[in-house]
Amino acid sequence: MKKTLYLMRHGQTLFNVRRKIQGACDSPLTELGIQQAQIASAYFDDIDLDHAYSSTAERACDTLEIVTNELMPYQRLKGLKEMHFGTFEGESEDLNPKDKSTFFVQYGGESGDAVKERMVRTCTDIMEQDDHQTVLAVSHAGACIHFLRAWQDPHEIIKDGITNCCVFKYEYDMAEKTFVLLEVERHGF
Repeated sequence: MKKTLYLMRHGQTLFNVRRKIQGACDSPLTELGIQQAQIASAYFDDIDLDHAYSSTAERACDTLEIVTNELMPYQRLKGLKEMHFGTFEGESEDLNPKDKSTFFVQYGGESGDAVKERMVRTCTDIMEQDDHQTVLAVSHAGACIHFLRAWQDPHEIIKDGITNCCVFKYEYDMAEKTFVLLEVERHGF
C-alpha cells in the first residue's frame, strides 16, 4: 500500500531575516512568512489531508495553522524539530562551518545523522498508522534535508534551494517502509 506524506518547511521568520542560526530556539513568522504560508495553502486546496503534524516550534505550528486555515486539528511532535545547534543557537549564520555533519556535537548540538535517524523514525511512525493516507507535516529546512538524505542524494534538490514553505511530496511504501520523493513545490519563492 502506498501513502502520501507532504513534508513542509515553515514560513520566513525573524531569525531568517536577521541571518541567525535557529534550530531548537525559535523566532516568530514575519509578515512575509505569514504571506508565504497563505500562498502555500492554495497548494493543498484540492488535497484531502487526513492528518497533520508539526514540529513543536512555534514557527512550524503557526505555518501549519495558516496553511490549514485553522480548520484541522494537528499534533505537535518533537521528532519533527530542527537540528539542535548547541551553543551556536541564535548566533550569526556566518559562523556555520561548511561541513555541519558533526561539528555541533562538540558544542552540545546534534549530528546530521542523528537528525536523519530521528526524522526517519518520526515520519515512518506517522505513516505506519492505519488511518493515515495523506498527511501534512511541517518541519524545518535542515530536518527536511536530512530526511531526504536518507532516501537519495539531496544535492540536486538543495541547489535550487529549500525555500520557506517549500513542500516535499513523498510516496510512502508500507511494505518496503521507504519514502520516494515525487516532487518539490517552492511556490515561486
